[in-house]
Amino acid sequence: MAELIQQQIQQLVKTLNDYNYQYYVLDNPSVPDAEYDRLMRELKQLESQYPDWVQADSPSNKVGGQALKAFTQVEHKLPMLSLENAFSAEDMLAFNQRLLDRLTTVSQVAFCCEPKLDGLAVSLMYENGLLVQAATRGDGKIGEDITENVKTIRSIPLSLRGELNVDFPQVLEVRGEVFMPKQGFASLNQNQKASGQKQFANPRNAAAGSLRQLDSKITASRPLAFYAYSIGYVEDVNGLMSQSHYGRMEQLKAFGLPMNPEVRKVQGGEACDDYYETIAAKRDNLSYEIDGIVFKVDDIAQQQQLGFVAKAPRWAIARKFPAQEEITILNDVEFQVGRTGAVTPVARLEPVFVGGVTVSNATLHNADEIARLAVKIGDSVVIRRAGDVIPQIVSVVKERRPDDAKEIEYPTSCPVCDSALQQVEGEAVIRCSAGLYCQAQLKESLKHFVSRKAFNIDGLGDKLIDALVDKAMVKTPADLFTLEQFDVACMDRMGQKSAAKLIQALADGKKTTLPKFIYSLGIREVGEATALNLAQHFLTLGAIQAANEEQLLEVSDVGEVVAAHVVKFFKEPYNQEVVSALLDLGIHWPAIEKPNEADLILEGQTFVLTGTLSSMGRNDAKAILQGLGAKVSGSVSAKTDCLVAGEKAGSKLTKAQSLGVKVWTEDDMLAFFNDNNVG
Repeated sequence: MAELIQQQIQQLVKTLNDYNYQYYVLDNPSVPDAEYDRLMRELKQLESQYPDWVQADSPSNKVGGQALKAFTQVEHKLPMLSLENAFSAEDMLAFNQRLLDRLTTVSQVAFCCEPKLDGLAVSLMYENGLLVQAATRGDGKIGEDITENVKTIRSIPLSLRGELNVDFPQVLEVRGEVFMPKQGFASLNQNQKASGQKQFANPRNAAAGSLRQLDSKITASRPLAFYAYSIGYVEDVNGLMSQSHYGRMEQLKAFGLPMNPEVRKVQGGEACDDYYETIAAKRDNLSYEIDGIVFKVDDIAQQQQLGFVAKAPRWAIARKFPAQEEITILNDVEFQVGRTGAVTPVARLEPVFVGGVTVSNATLHNADEIARLAVKIGDSVVIRRAGDVIPQIVSVVKERRPDDAKEIEYPTSCPVCDSALQQVEGEAVIRCSAGLYCQAQLKESLKHFVSRKAFNIDGLGDKLIDALVDKAMVKTPADLFTLEQFDVACMDRMGQKSAAKLIQALADGKKTTLPKFIYSLGIREVGEATALNLAQHFLTLGAIQAANEEQLLEVSDVGEVVAAHVVKFFKEPYNQEVVSALLDLGIHWPAIEKPNEADLILEGQTFVLTGTLSSMGRNDAKAILQGLGAKVSGSVSAKTDCLVAGEKAGSKLTKAQSLGVKVWTEDDMLAFFNDNNVG
């Protein structure tokens, strides 16, 4: 009897897994949902009566288990690398040419093409055919163990189909994307709204949030899906895996792993362009969100020959789609005043969903831009999320202009303090002339003053600064250091404990560096790099204050415009008072010693930093390079001597390679620092 029941459980598991394969991989379900549900209920009932016979690959395991207290870390056996980006047909042409230049024995390259899913990259480790571990990409080297959550995703098999060491190898790492289909995302947000919970901004956020739940039962309730896109680490002593990338994808599909049905193998660069246009045309009708196309060299031997650069393979590239656009209504225009007095028109829009988020505001930049667009309040306007980040108005649909459309009237005086506006000849920006006497400029200047790259005062957020200015408790940056705990504790959402921490942070902040102090003052056009160059050139604040334009022009990266701004700033009596007050309150920094000429081993060389550095911040790396005499630029040109490429290095890396610029990985840079006893 017991043996018959065990066989019955085994048969139910096999049948249900077959149905899952037909549904999720072949997209060809053979039985109605009701039949699947009936068999699943039967299996669960038997497993509850005979728990010792529950199989590891039972589909009943997809309901979730005990909640975790925290995720543990997982080290990837092979790094999960990022991809270079292409944004145009020209970029793809250059990519294809680089391949042909390196693969000298071929006249045409075969590619495996696939939609770039907007989800979360994961690694699935199968041993002896069973799923034993799942992990997020993390930083490429270390990810988080999300095994219990991944097991709840219906389209991911808990065991591979076929025979061990005949169809699939003993150890196989499958890599792919977990995502949330559009329909599932819409249903999830409806449920979130109905239950009074926060709705997700887009399917990617929903997928990421669902996959990183400590309670796998919550993950199980979310409509997540998965498509495989490659293999990672594999122990394949019998040589079972194909030597074609597309062939490997077909093998994974045979093993029971879903593959995107749009994956194709093509020959040559022109076929890649055709595939891109085909998918772009059907993008809106796909059941999932994508943000581009990934092209991979299909031949595995060629992949190995091409190798890697920085933290990306030379044999793959992601061509991104242009920013998505939508039409909406311009309801109004408001004018904001920034730290330097710039008056910026901000478009208030009828909310519209574009590029994965709801957009209700967009910048109009300045009066010249308003004139160029010939836009009026009430117009239908085309909104684009430039670079999928900053919403902007692209054009006006003039045939939809209503009869009551109104001209945008630029203010004649500051919208905050009513002071006169002024426009410097040659500049498009109109500025308030009141300086820090204007509350808007004062607030933004204070926010800049306490920001992370300046005084880095923890606990002094934007809302608190706004309140301090509104109550006239702070009128200059120096006033911050005269605040008393009692005064701060009386502010909204503050208490004695928070106030004490803030006062202590202000006290600790009195010790800074000369470059940070110069940067904190908010001198126009003086950013971090320029502040550092000024400090290293003049060594003391007094020398900077006394410098004329001719002396300032001797500083690296300082031109006529910056020199004029620095001189003007330190000539203003009000600014002199603020600087003196700060020094009288105890702001100090260690003296800067004139660098030894022998230590400036990079003098005359131009570096560019791009991507994410895992061992240190880019600002820290920039400071070390500048300390060695290098000029650190923000853009790549033929004059660039070296590009340091961190993780997710994009177009700058591509341009550097096309120009033949030397490329360092982060490890190369760290080795150089170590060899020269810096960093």
